[in-house]
Amino acid sequence: MMRSLHMEKINRIWKWGSLVGCLGVIFLFVFLVADSSEKTPLRRLLSSKRNVRKPNLDVKLITHDPEQVVVNNGIVRVILSRPDGHVLGIQYNGIDNLLDRENEEYDRGYLDVVWNEPGKPGVFERIRGTIFRVITANKDQVELSFTSTWNSSLREKVPFIVDKRYIFRRNVSGYYFYAIFERLEGWPKVEVDQIRIVYKLDQDKFRFMAISDSMQRIMPSAKDRAKGEPLAYPEAVLLTNTSNPKLRGEVDDKYQYSVENKDNKVHGWICEDDPAVGFWMITPSNEFRTSGPNKQDLTSHVGPTNLNMFVSTHYAGKEVGMKFAEGEPWKKVFGPSFIYLNKVSKGKDPLQLWSDAKVKMLNEVNSWPYNFIQSKDYPTSHQRGSVAGQLLVRDRYINERLMWAQLAYIGLAAPGEEGSWQRESKGYQFWTQADKEGNFEIKNVHPGDYNLYAWVPGFIGDYKADTTITIMAGGKVQLGTLRYGPPRQGPTLWEIGIPDRTAAEFYVPNPYATLLNSLYTTTTSDNFRQYGLWERYSDIYRNQDLIYTVDVSDYSKDWFFAHVNRRTNNRTYEATTWQIHFELETVYNNGNYTLRLALASATGAELQVRFNDATAYPPHFSTGVIGGDNAIARHGIHGLYWLYSIDVASNLFQEGKNIIHLRQSRSTSQFQGVMYDYLRLEGPPEN
Repeated sequence: MMRSLHMEKINRIWKWGSLVGCLGVIFLFVFLVADSSEKTPLRRLLSSKRNVRKPNLDVKLITHDPEQVVVNNGIVRVILSRPDGHVLGIQYNGIDNLLDRENEEYDRGYLDVVWNEPGKPGVFERIRGTIFRVITANKDQVELSFTSTWNSSLREKVPFIVDKRYIFRRNVSGYYFYAIFERLEGWPKVEVDQIRIVYKLDQDKFRFMAISDSMQRIMPSAKDRAKGEPLAYPEAVLLTNTSNPKLRGEVDDKYQYSVENKDNKVHGWICEDDPAVGFWMITPSNEFRTSGPNKQDLTSHVGPTNLNMFVSTHYAGKEVGMKFAEGEPWKKVFGPSFIYLNKVSKGKDPLQLWSDAKVKMLNEVNSWPYNFIQSKDYPTSHQRGSVAGQLLVRDRYINERLMWAQLAYIGLAAPGEEGSWQRESKGYQFWTQADKEGNFEIKNVHPGDYNLYAWVPGFIGDYKADTTITIMAGGKVQLGTLRYGPPRQGPTLWEIGIPDRTAAEFYVPNPYATLLNSLYTTTTSDNFRQYGLWERYSDIYRNQDLIYTVDVSDYSKDWFFAHVNRRTNNRTYEATTWQIHFELETVYNNGNYTLRLALASATGAELQVRFNDATAYPPHFSTGVIGGDNAIARHGIHGLYWLYSIDVASNLFQEGKNIIHLRQSRSTSQFQGVMYDYLRLEGPPEN
């Protein structure tokens, strides 16, 4: 009974509600018909809403032109050559083309390779596709492929299949690029020193470059460089006649803007026209780059040019280039990287574009690995695995207890010897930095077999786990606690420097006032980036080489950051010999002493070591001729890491004053030399 009454009440309410609704619609209709005035507020409101056109952000692909492909997502419009796959034009925010239209069409946005047949000169080659394919095309995403192939009749081409991929997505201000390189069995041997993507922007619009919070400035133009005075190294130019008078008298060199792989996540250019726009290269992962997290490489430089270096020998030398044997098959995916475009409202500070680019970079990092890539060679997140553990350090001469490997760099790379990762270039590498207690987790690792490597700031040497680690899709490898015993024979008698694989703690002189880059004049931490510092050694040590006295000298003031040659009056160079003076109260005969010699860089150098006899021949120790990283000439504070443990017979020392002579014996160039990371003399082992 109660339920019946309740339903009857609901029906009455529904009928009255329907009647009121119908009357409302009739009233609105009569009102609009009766008043046809365009000034009626309600009519204007309804009319304006009806006529607003929302931008169409569907991704559109236009392929009717046999020589070009156009993709437009309503935010950015990109024109690609067909079937080459070069970027001819990028339209954004009312700018017809962000790229330099003065350049040839093939010289605006492209992928290139520097390669050679073993023993022959290098070849620079832009990769030109010969086959165009549409991989995906719908309103949400377009992915395009431009593939170049190889056969034995194409000896002038690098022996790879190269599949260049571009991805355009709905409501995304920019686009993604990646490349799949492949060699088949039976293909000829080859060496590859460089793989990169290049964008050359409009010279009249993009004049402000940003690499980091502290590395950003107004840049000279390519025309300014062309009118400048070439300096000792080809990439360095003294600006003598510039369109911007404030830049006159400065040095420009693209290597002054290099950064380590781990920090090379976003860089680019700002067009300061009102409204301002930005062009950014975002690289969310370093897994496809070579030689680990600490390798330095180029970013952006005068042009205006924007780069992404996938493979290079910069700050390392030919030994890190990729070398393929006769018949060796291989495949690797480089990228994706993200070309990001942004803008600010009229009148806003253009530097907001840099802040926004950093935020976008973090978003891309957090989205890695991407879930929209259409190649089976790029594993998605569920197809990858992870490894975790804790690294501890045992050095009883520092602490009887185990120590945490604080902030250690820990990574997975191709199986090899300790430290082989820094010269490895064919495979993928996955790195992280441990926390203050040595805990680490390496995520999103491709399936495969790896060794686990590490180096710990504050300790010399390299760690490698004992076993091969196999990563499987979805797998989580728990390694537990690992222990690293850094090289150690006996107690420390003295040490010079900090074992951090750089020469940053040593004395870096002020540059010549006539050869400055003004960006690095406000702080001394980046002094090493200034031009010509190798010549300053000859100014400071005109008649006598460096002498360092243990317990008296200060390595931050008295140890020059690079062991270089001295300039002579006739503009040639001569070898230099540094001395370390120290006292030994007692010389123990119960075992050898050990000199630990860690180098942060070497270029065409031979370091000879002699103990208490400057003329001993042969020297008590020699590195042989080592290195090709060019870090001295290219304003780097480190290149590749070298560690030597030198056994020293006790009869080479004496009670009282002792001298170690360090001679860099190669002197055909001002750029030959070494940078020291750390030196330590150990006594014989204690029981």
